[in-house]
Formats: sequence, structure tokens, C-alpha cells
Amino acid sequence: MAKNHGPTVKSDKQYEALRDQGASKEKAARIANANAGGGGGQNPASKRGGKAGAYEDRTKEDLLRQARKVGIEGRSKMTKSELASALRNH
Repeated sequence: MAKNHGPTVKSDKQYEALRDQGASKEKAARIANANAGGGGGQNPASKRGGKAGAYEDRTKEDLLRQARKVGIEGRSKMTKSELASALRNH
């Protein structure tokens, strides 16, 4: 049985599975909440995606800006491909 992670996590079972796979608390909560359905005519995150361009199509400066926004450490020393990878896995 999944532990209750409070009102901020909508799918405790999925949250725990993601944490077991090594996802951060923030990422696991974000995915579990997005895929919980929520009703109200909203589509799960997997159905909504695809609106942003590929990281490889962006400039290094754009990737640095996004990495700064989400708090990736060591970003100033990363190459463009390292930034793209870090953003994908954050």
C-alpha cells in the first residue's frame, strides 16, 4: 500500500514508484500530479506535451537561462549538450 504523501501529491503510488527509480521529490510529485487526471476536462501531461521545441534547437544562452530558472547547479561550466541533458533529467 502506498504511503500518504499529503494533499500535494495526487497519486501516491506513482510518486513512490518514481522515487524508487531515482527521481527527485520535486520531479516525482510533478509527474504524479500531472498524470493523476484531475478531471475538469484536462488531459494528462502525456497528452498535452510537445509544444516546446527540442533543446537542441535552442541556443546555449536559452538553455542557460532555463537551467538558472529551474536551479541546475554547475550550469555555467556545461556544454550545450550537457545543459540539454540536465534539463531533460531535472
